Amino acid sequence: MYTDSHTHLYLDAFEGDRDQMIQRALDAGVTRMLLPNIDSSSIVPLFSLAERFPDQCLPMMGLHPTSVKENYREELRRIEEALEHKGIIAIGETGIDLYWDKTFLKEQEEVFSTQIAWAMDLDLPLVIHARDSFTEIFRVLDSAGGPGLRGVFHSFTGGQAELERALSYNFMIGINGIVTFKNSNLGEVVRKIPTDRLLLETDAPFLAPVPFRGKRNESSYLLETAAKVAEIYNLSKEEIARITSTNAELLFRLIPENEI
Repeated sequence: MYTDSHTHLYLDAFEGDRDQMIQRALDAGVTRMLLPNIDSSSIVPLFSLAERFPDQCLPMMGLHPTSVKENYREELRRIEEALEHKGIIAIGETGIDLYWDKTFLKEQEEVFSTQIAWAMDLDLPLVIHARDSFTEIFRVLDSAGGPGLRGVFHSFTGGQAELERALSYNFMIGINGIVTFKNSNLGEVVRKIPTDRLLLETDAPFLAPVPFRGKRNESSYLLETAAKVAEIYNLSKEEIARITSTNAELLFRLIPENEI
């Protein structure tokens, strides 16, 4: 049984076949799909999906860095209100993205710091989006983080130095379809992730793995990433499924500790 630790199944990209897509995931053995939020516009569809599939689709709540604009304080207020919803398993996704736009770097840092504080106050894991921003991410973590902060660097694309630094925060590392791309060197980095820090994700509908690259991603395609990761570690897909699902259960506290 697999856990897709990061997937946006509530987006309009799945409007035409959402139920069938989720059924394909379940048929493939992907029994949990964890839903990170984007901004205030995605709160209602995210919660609606989680309420329709309460055992399979589990909600997170956060403000994505690319949604940090002039109105970021209002966005944060609405996200904070949504934290009162029952069943939220994480704060995210949050972080810093300097790939698309550097205009709001200071605001992104402030928003990231705020969500780090929420994670610590609520004892929830933090789901970090880091794109062209590891230096800034680490700086904010050093200043705003503290004992007990836990989480995952989602869609990890850093090198060895970034991996070592990310692991030093006691965070897990999320790996998705990028590892299957022919022009990706991520496999060499993945090999150095301790198996007890490894999570699998799709980031659907984005970043579909080979052989689906360029198409809409979905949670059933997690098995293609799992196959590549199993090859890297010289383990079976079944063992990778067991390891990564156990890691997700521990990080997101998906089952009572006395049952682990």
